[in-house]
Amino acid sequence: MRAVVQRVSRAGVTVEGEQISAISGGLLILLGVEEADTREDITWLSRKIANLRIFNDEDGVMNRSLLEEDGDAIVVSQFTLHASTKKGNRPSYTRAAKPDTAIPLYEQFVRQLEDDLGKKVGTGSFGADMKVELLNDGPVTIIIDTRQRE
Repeated sequence: MRAVVQRVSRAGVTVEGEQISAISGGLLILLGVEEADTREDITWLSRKIANLRIFNDEDGVMNRSLLEEDGDAIVVSQFTLHASTKKGNRPSYTRAAKPDTAIPLYEQFVRQLEDDLGKKVGTGSFGADMKVELLNDGPVTIIIDTRQRE
């Protein structure tokens, strides 16, 4: 699994002119699923994101987590995070999981993050043409890959 985690002042997802998710502060998480991903990846990534200390404390130092902030989150599936640009100019998405694998893993990740945060998490609409809007706060953007647990 690969995630792009963005600290936001606000974010929202619109599908066919209707806003389906919105937060006023917290994290927008773009999530790419690949065929090799497992339940272990879901648990590790969710806990890493929930506890990632990227929110400012009272001294202005990034020392607080989404969990500590009681912040909100939106998770948007994005297969293009697994694009390979090694050959030519047309990206290849062969590492991205097919929908029959990706959808259940994406849904499990959302449920795990909800459990870890103790609250509902906003989502996109898998496979839809989504308009994702955000105001990046900081800016703070972090890429996490379960294959490279750094």
